[in-house]
Amino acid sequence: MEDIKDVKVGPMPESNFLKPLRMTFTQNGRHRFWDFVKLHESVACILFNSSRQVLIFVKQFRPAVFYGNSVPVNADNSVPEMNWPEVPASNGVTLELCAGIVDEHTLTLNEIMKKEILEECGYDVPLKNIESILSYRSGIGVSGDKQNLFYAEVTDDMKVHEGGGLEHEGEFIDVVEMTIPQMQEYITQDQVPSPGGFLYGMYWFLAHKAPKKQ
Repeated sequence: MEDIKDVKVGPMPESNFLKPLRMTFTQNGRHRFWDFVKLHESVACILFNSSRQVLIFVKQFRPAVFYGNSVPVNADNSVPEMNWPEVPASNGVTLELCAGIVDEHTLTLNEIMKKEILEECGYDVPLKNIESILSYRSGIGVSGDKQNLFYAEVTDDMKVHEGGGLEHEGEFIDVVEMTIPQMQEYITQDQVPSPGGFLYGMYWFLAHKAPKKQ
């Protein structure tokens, strides 16, 4: 799926997307500190195409997952030398819900979700079709960022282009369709290359939205 070359890992310069911080505090009389990062709030959507009874996901390369799946864990948390050309790019490929960060504060969360669905998956979904499910905290030990989960039912008539994200923003996204049985088989693997919010979303879908067997 991916052609990954010239990999280098080093200290992070100033970033527009995350900010490393240290909090010091006293808890139960004991002085403590905690290192974490500040991230943008985000939105994510469970997409179900009722025309063909398939769920719609996005597949993409995630550098943090690539690193985590590839680098041995040292007791002192040091970074070993890596021969990156020998590491398969598949170590960093994940299957996810259509999602995006909240960085346009003139738009509502539903409007941001609508925009992400159009950019990543190619469906022009009416706002009334985008149903809010709940908000939760992700990465509670590292970021504590807020993600807002939605559900949207789409049809083939709403498909206006192939999706894939915005290349000028550095997005390289594959749109993936799965039948409900295929999704159930996927989420019951021993190791699932997807985030926890994806798994929650699929079990929510099965409990609340999946067509009932006749």
